Amino acid sequence: MFPFLATIVFVFWLTYELKKHDRINKKAYEDFWEKERKANLVRKKALDNLPYIKVPLEYIPKSLLSEDADVNDCINILEHLSERKIVNLTGYTNTDLKLEYGAPNLNTLMEYDENYTLYARTMNKLAHAYYDAGYESNARILLECCIESNTDIKASYLLLAQIYKKHGETEKMDKLINTAKNLPSASKKSIIRVLEEYVRID
Repeated sequence: MFPFLATIVFVFWLTYELKKHDRINKKAYEDFWEKERKANLVRKKALDNLPYIKVPLEYIPKSLLSEDADVNDCINILEHLSERKIVNLTGYTNTDLKLEYGAPNLNTLMEYDENYTLYARTMNKLAHAYYDAGYESNARILLECCIESNTDIKASYLLLAQIYKKHGETEKMDKLINTAKNLPSASKKSIIRVLEEYVRID
């Protein structure tokens, strides 16, 4: 008798939970499309106050590792990007961007963000090339520029942490972790975990 009653109770509970889940999903779906509808009505706004990122070409000497094809490719990409507008829009959805800056600006903003993705990846690659070749100070500068732009590339944080730890720069390590904690990125938890584990290693 008891197993039968338990089964009945479970079926009622499961039915209730499924219906509740359906209601929540329906509400989320309706809210999304209402937000999207409003976003598509927002007029084009000025983009003058965006946090534009400047490529630090002054810290990238062409003579350094000039025989390395990968380094030259990185420099060429960064020189090209220096003539483009670069903005890190990680954490924004397309709907958020339209609400904030106007629907007509969406394609422009996506281009700026794509420029940022290429910038961050290229800076990370070039910094690692410098570091591997023994040019730690050059690598450090580029990595710090990356972190300042709120990159979410884990390898950039880890290499910079390695440099800071090597020189006993505890305060900068702490600042690096705090920067990661404020990232508007899904990768944030992974980056923080790796950094905190690295700090604990003797």
